[in-house]
Amino acid sequence: MAQGSGSGFGRRSLLRGAAAGSAALALPALSCAAPAQARSGRPSADWGVQVGDVTTSSGLVWVRSDRPAQMVVQTAATESFRHARSWHGPVLGPDTDFTGVTSLHGLPSGEQVHYRVLLADPDDPRRTGEPVSGTFRTAPTGRRADLRFHWSGDLAGQGWGINPDRGGYRIYEDMRRRNPDFFLCSGDNIYADNPIPERVTLPDGRIWRNVTTEEKSKVAETLAEFRGAFRYNLLDDNLRRFNAQVPTITQWDDHEVHNNWYPGQLLDDDRYTEKATDVLSARSLRAFGEYFPIRTLRPDRGGRVYRKVSHGPLLDVFVLDMRRYRNANSPGRQTDDPQGILGAEQLRWLKRELSRSRAVWKVIASDMPLGLVVPDGKTNFEAVAQGDPGAPLGRELQLAELLRHIKHDRVTGTVWLTTDVHYTAAQHYAPERAAFKDFEPFWEFVSGPLNAGGFQSLKLDGTFGPEQPFIKAPDRANTSPAESPQYFGEVDIDGGSGELTVRLRQEGGQVLFSKVLQPGRVGQ
Repeated sequence: MAQGSGSGFGRRSLLRGAAAGSAALALPALSCAAPAQARSGRPSADWGVQVGDVTTSSGLVWVRSDRPAQMVVQTAATESFRHARSWHGPVLGPDTDFTGVTSLHGLPSGEQVHYRVLLADPDDPRRTGEPVSGTFRTAPTGRRADLRFHWSGDLAGQGWGINPDRGGYRIYEDMRRRNPDFFLCSGDNIYADNPIPERVTLPDGRIWRNVTTEEKSKVAETLAEFRGAFRYNLLDDNLRRFNAQVPTITQWDDHEVHNNWYPGQLLDDDRYTEKATDVLSARSLRAFGEYFPIRTLRPDRGGRVYRKVSHGPLLDVFVLDMRRYRNANSPGRQTDDPQGILGAEQLRWLKRELSRSRAVWKVIASDMPLGLVVPDGKTNFEAVAQGDPGAPLGRELQLAELLRHIKHDRVTGTVWLTTDVHYTAAQHYAPERAAFKDFEPFWEFVSGPLNAGGFQSLKLDGTFGPEQPFIKAPDRANTSPAESPQYFGEVDIDGGSGELTVRLRQEGGQVLFSKVLQPGRVGQ
């Protein structure tokens, strides 16, 4: 594992310090009263802190206040905060649901950074709340430091929310204890279309109990309801403790809005008074940007989710958005489909940035799987594959164009990571098994959910020649987290050899599958 050179800060002390620091994060009150109605006193940051999109020298720190407050971040090399550096952030107010992000820059590379957030009364800066602390590692500028990260997705889905009888979202504590450099969340951070009931009776008669809130008692339609859906997960102390220690790279998928949505769609769902997904997605994207530290969502950066996050010479992460630019879900038999699932502009960006990347490994963070046939109703399809194993059609045409580009431009070290389907699997694609042959072999790894229902495995589409050396999935739909394991993936990159090892793990940390990939190759 990577340790900050010269920091004198070992893994054991990091885990101990993070646990002690996060213990001060009291569980936020379950009342959904607006912050403006909060009790009088000093500003409070009970929702914890987050860091996002960390690079070799920068990062974004997030916080939420319970009332108007000036955000101040202090950073230091040690927990004592001697010689701390102060960063003055925005004034937090109702226009952002009292959330805010402060950009840190000029940080030392490959080092442990300690930070704490102070919230001050805007009218009296001497009145500050209790500081909330965290820590993170910046990416190294040299190739010798090891690197570890985790990925997964799908949180609070199908009505399976924070269950205090199980200790809440326990999987976050499993990941935190493994001390990753960052966490890649592959989407479905919320289930805006899945209310959280107080209790659910399991097939064996046991009762699943949920923490509930007013906003999560119905589907999200208003901006306030979307904000409440993002805020719901922060009621879990495991997640807040994880956020204080592990930076995130976050993308979104369909359940940030509605199951299988696409631009221009009008919902046929009696639970909704607002039927236009364009309206709902705009509200969700605003709340998404308020509750996650994402650099490119700033208006001056294009207001987009897709981006490249560089993590030193070993790794570039290419975060895709397969939701906002797609065409309508259909049978997917078009012989010409320039819009596809990425849109023409995002595809050009991805090809260009992959070719420019000099990182040893290029992880493509895909919010949907490539070769799994994901249906949307009886005749339409939700992802790339559409069940026809022949030559590329529909959205497969974009993937064929991208894979052809990777081969002919000699782009080395590509690995695809995804979630979405609520089970875990390893999938290898090879031209000798495929109908489309103009590409080099590659791997796609599937992991999830974090805390949602488990679902049966899906069929593979033969167009790009996939085979599945490993899969673990339940045998019925919507098995609860109490019945079916939850999953996360782990990637280790060795700083000496450059080897990349993928491990598929389940809740508790057990390794289910492992694969070692060699650096410097166009295909694996």
